[in-house]
Amino acid sequence: MCAVRRVGLRAPQQYGPRLRALCAYLVQQQFVPYARVREFFADVFGAALSVGTLVHLVRVGAERLRGVEDEIKARLRQAQVLHHDETGLRVAGAEGARLEWTHVTCTPELTHYARHAARGAAALEAIGILPGYHGTSVHDGWTSYRHYRTCRHALCNAHHLRELTFVEEELRQEWAGALKRLLREMRTAVEQARAAGTTQLQRAPRDDFIARYEALLGEGLAQNPQPPPRGEDGKPRRGRRKQSPVRNLLHRLWTYEHEALRFLDDFAVPFDNNQAERDLRMVKVQQKVSGTFCSDAGADAFCRIRSVCSTWRKQGRSVLDALEAAFAGRALSLQIAP
Repeated sequence: MCAVRRVGLRAPQQYGPRLRALCAYLVQQQFVPYARVREFFADVFGAALSVGTLVHLVRVGAERLRGVEDEIKARLRQAQVLHHDETGLRVAGAEGARLEWTHVTCTPELTHYARHAARGAAALEAIGILPGYHGTSVHDGWTSYRHYRTCRHALCNAHHLRELTFVEEELRQEWAGALKRLLREMRTAVEQARAAGTTQLQRAPRDDFIARYEALLGEGLAQNPQPPPRGEDGKPRRGRRKQSPVRNLLHRLWTYEHEALRFLDDFAVPFDNNQAERDLRMVKVQQKVSGTFCSDAGADAFCRIRSVCSTWRKQGRSVLDALEAAFAGRALSLQIAP
């Protein structure tokens, strides 16, 4: 099926949908550099594809997946819980490589990647999934996510555990270790209650968890007071007093307690944002392999094709078959319910 077709040619060479799909699959799913993909096709199939042809095939494939991307975004807007995260992305320009951002919005069944020059609200508006969303958005506390008021928010406690580990081990503050153990105890209680078929914790243990949580934060605040209102010279400090990283962590856990502990009252909300972090990991792998995208169009093609590849993998479907269908002009549709 992957052999070069030589019957009814309208150009010097013409390639079937399976071979074109394999090209996009190797570049975007397996992160094989274009030059090595070219060698592969020459050695295995005797197909003398230029790097330019391979780049063109990838972009054609991305364009044919536009409708599937729109469907993924529509389903994400209807999801009960969304995960969000972002990571740096380098794209070549006239003045050298510039830093842009890959934004991921995902669930256990769906993935959407998008490239944007901005990290914050401008990117989220352009992507168009969070505006008007009414479910629960799980993230790491980046301010731009909290800008959206139509949805509820939940903070990633994996981040909190890592920060508390630093405070416990490097700063030797015992309250941080106790709070780590408490958060893990809460997670275990929720998992056991869910396994037992219940949808919420009993009132007494739930209230006990909250009381212990707030007491430990009180200990932390007592050990990490705000900077004094006056400097060493005795003069009043101007502007907002800068707080230590520990104080910032305590402020977040106290001010946004309901977001940090959302998982305790809503079993549909996970303890952490690991889903988004796992989905972004492949973007970091691509950057390590290829370094920099040569153009905006190449970065956008990567995001769209990866969105479909990741979604199809999550649904237990063949990525290569999906790409072949796209190149053959056959319609693709998601299998999960809205």
